[in-house]
Amino acid sequence: MYKFLKRWWNYGRTNRWWIYFQERFPPLKNGLLIAIFAASAVGYSALLSMAAGSTRTDLIPLPGFILIAFISLFISFFQLRVSDEFKDYADDMKYRPYRPVPRGVVSLDDLGFVAIATAAVQVGLAVPLDLRLVPLLGLLWFYMVLMRQEFFIPHWLKAHPWFYLISHMVIMPLLAFYASACYWLPAQVFPGKGLGWFLVVSFFNGMVIELGRKIRAPEQEETGVETYTALWGRPRAVASWLAAVAGMAIATLFAARPIAALPLVAIVLLVLLTAAMVVAWRFLSHPVAAWARGFELLSGLGTLLVYASLGLLPFILPSATP
Repeated sequence: MYKFLKRWWNYGRTNRWWIYFQERFPPLKNGLLIAIFAASAVGYSALLSMAAGSTRTDLIPLPGFILIAFISLFISFFQLRVSDEFKDYADDMKYRPYRPVPRGVVSLDDLGFVAIATAAVQVGLAVPLDLRLVPLLGLLWFYMVLMRQEFFIPHWLKAHPWFYLISHMVIMPLLAFYASACYWLPAQVFPGKGLGWFLVVSFFNGMVIELGRKIRAPEQEETGVETYTALWGRPRAVASWLAAVAGMAIATLFAARPIAALPLVAIVLLVLLTAAMVVAWRFLSHPVAAWARGFELLSGLGTLLVYASLGLLPFILPSATP
């Protein structure tokens, strides 16, 4: 056992793909969030169907749909990372030579090949489940291409950070829609209007995470790295993050109504909003790295709690199930 673990550890330290994923797309860290996201999208769709009186939901193998949605979303987020590697290559070479691609751990050609290969995996999962998922995959890929090209107005977007942020966060409801479709298309139980609020929640969750990971203390700022604290200053960056948290909270409350989960969601949001105010106040009072990291940590944790309260916990807590 010791020799096996030693070989595994040495392999991890030297294998270039292991190094790349650990630095740029940690599988465990990202996988947990994506798994909850996928499970919530499928579970919320099932709860909406149950609330609408569907009798077929009990016969639907939810774990199988969740697994397919998870794998598809995991690949999509990896493809987004690869797209960013291509888009940011010039800046990375100039300002961030320590990243894996600039220092030659993997090449852009390597990443492009793997991204295309994983797209084939997505199609291979979609076709047996429901052929109608393929056009939705095409929509995801099309939007990724637009993001890669900065919607063909890169200079304008760079000069207008809010529009840049919003345009790129549209991918989140598209991903949520695809994951939910992994349930309701093959099950033939369209979830109805309530799904729209889940998509809005996903949009704001994306905003919260993106803003939270780019709020930095002064000693964390890097030349050539456009953080929101560098662009807008600390007060405005923090206020923007709090506004995104508030938008997420409001959308989550509306999403909870159709599945009769308002009490559960209200408790989760109360804890989350309180923690958000504490982190924001402490960072503005003491703009140090420890409190700056709190934004990214709370953004991820809050997203997990929100998705769990909408698509997972209602199945566990009978009083919250319609």
